[in-house]
Amino acid sequence: MLRPIAVSRCSLHSFEGLHEAIHGSHVEVMQLGRGKLSGSLSHVGIGDFSLSVGSFSVGVRAQRVATDDNLIVGMLLGAKDRVTHWSFDMRPADVLVMPPCTEHDSVFHGAAAYAAIRFDLSEVASLFKGEPRLSDPAAWLEKHHYRAHNSISHAAPRRLPLIISHLAQYQGALSDAAADFWKRSIMDAVTGAIMHAQPADSRGPSPSAMQMVGKVDEYLAATGHRPVHISEICAHLNVTRRTLHRAFCDAIGLGPITYLRYKRLCAIHSVLRDSNPATTTVAQVAVQHGFIELGRFSHYYHTLFGEYPSETLGSRGPRIAPEWPRSRVIAAAQPH
Repeated sequence: MLRPIAVSRCSLHSFEGLHEAIHGSHVEVMQLGRGKLSGSLSHVGIGDFSLSVGSFSVGVRAQRVATDDNLIVGMLLGAKDRVTHWSFDMRPADVLVMPPCTEHDSVFHGAAAYAAIRFDLSEVASLFKGEPRLSDPAAWLEKHHYRAHNSISHAAPRRLPLIISHLAQYQGALSDAAADFWKRSIMDAVTGAIMHAQPADSRGPSPSAMQMVGKVDEYLAATGHRPVHISEICAHLNVTRRTLHRAFCDAIGLGPITYLRYKRLCAIHSVLRDSNPATTTVAQVAVQHGFIELGRFSHYYHTLFGEYPSETLGSRGPRIAPEWPRSRVIAAAQPH
């Protein structure tokens, strides 16, 4: 079953266009910088969950009224001058939590770009299950500023516009499972700074590394041929990502992201090998399995298999049906 994903993109020619800066939430905006404002605004809607990405060329002041009862988590993607939210000075990749029914006041002293996700507070229990501090709705009822760690400050700002750009090409063409995966991927890209700021898990000893890896494999086997996000695995096992990372490194010498990427590439190889090149494209298969940077995907694929995905797809011929289950489809938090 396909789930409709609404993607809209437009150009901005005045500050009034920023009234819809966050999809579903009205923002009062006044221009502060001199000159004609130009920019762009994009929205992705997956049910009641939305991602907005915008950019503008001159300074503005933006105020969100306190009538919006949804939670907003925003990220500064880039800025040429000072940016303040409430009393917080923001740097690129920093994250801001705007609780429901809370006024928000921000000042951009020059050209800037931002991203914001808006969703119902009731969703945090499922989206962050396995992260005991973040899965509690009460943890999101106070405004907060999270400073981006150096390890994510460069990758996160470029990933969100890339997701929108690629999803715009596949509106209405994603399965429910694939749509859920991209929803989780958007959450990851925005909330990475929040995750990194959480203290280490101290809930006691975790299960043995091999036992945890085995539980992951069992879960994948039960999910069938659909993409599975790493946050979904953490939620199912009720463990933090740090715990999962430690277990995989101890058990097989790879972090879970690398391990899951290899699993995904193997699943894609099987699909391409058994597909008809007249009716299937590499891009379609890659996006359904959670890859959006096709050049990088092709590089990883070639490195692992010694051939490019188009070669695998083009080599289709008469085959004997295998007697074992096909590799399970799985997707990692950050497919790169």
